[in-house]
Amino acid sequence: MEKFITIQSRAIPLSIENVDTDQIIPARFLKATDRKGFGDNVFRDWRFKKDGTVNEEFVLNDSKYSGHILVAGDNFGCGSSREHAAWALTDYGFKVVISSFFADIFKGNALNNGLLPVQVSADFLSELLSLVENNPETELEVNLEKQIISVKYSELSEDFEIDAYKKTCMINGYDDIDYLVNNKELIEAFEANKIY
Repeated sequence: MEKFITIQSRAIPLSIENVDTDQIIPARFLKATDRKGFGDNVFRDWRFKKDGTVNEEFVLNDSKYSGHILVAGDNFGCGSSREHAAWALTDYGFKVVISSFFADIFKGNALNNGLLPVQVSADFLSELLSLVENNPETELEVNLEKQIISVKYSELSEDFEIDAYKKTCMINGYDDIDYLVNNKELIEAFEANKIY
């Protein structure tokens, strides 16, 4: 995984609540086991019409919005526990998803794949969505080290929570195995001093 400490980026507003993993990546695209290429089909049934033409009304197809941050409605990532949803979002280019609530399994899958789920209050989310929708140039800063999300050139900011272990992994670019390998000497010292 890439190291994640701070990101400054414009954002894409997806003001839809209860977005489930089948909407993020439809089941018919889950045949591959390689993580690459899933971004091509992220939100497939919303990005394209049934005849395969681009749905110009969907926010990801609106050229005025861009960035590595997705600001989504409440209860993002609900539904089935497919890890492919996190793969699709990261492959598309997202580094952060902001919502007022995430499904637990989606949150775990996101963190395991280098996608930071930032859970904020409902009021803060509402302000963010409104700001980004009305001004696509709005830039957000997400500081994982300090656990703060803020709007550039404004007073608007909020702290967010994250599991300490997952924070360490993301800051260092570790997956679970990298974390263990990096702590090999500590583990060996512990084992050497253990009384059986």
